[in-house]
Amino acid sequence: MRKLMILILMLLIPGIAHARPDVRTMTCAQARGLVLQYGAVVMTTGRHTYERYVASQGYCYRPDVIQRAWIATGDTSRCQIGFTCEQRLFRRFFDRND
Repeated sequence: MRKLMILILMLLIPGIAHARPDVRTMTCAQARGLVLQYGAVVMTTGRHTYERYVASQGYCYRPDVIQRAWIATGDTSRCQIGFTCEQRLFRRFFDRND
């Protein structure tokens, strides 16, 4: 019985996983809309690269700060998709905009 349960779980798990959205195949409006709809999305940005984009500071860890994210999409080379969460480490010393 245990082997049967393990076999069933192994067959179900690949169906649960979702592929990351690929910004290279989306329009700027589609990519931005996805981030706004879900709040935080991990997207494929290149053949072997990906990035997490967020709609606002509320989707970052508490000490992190947001930074505007500009990416290339299928229809434009510069799309303001949302933000990325960046560590605040040393920000006080190097960024005088605090």
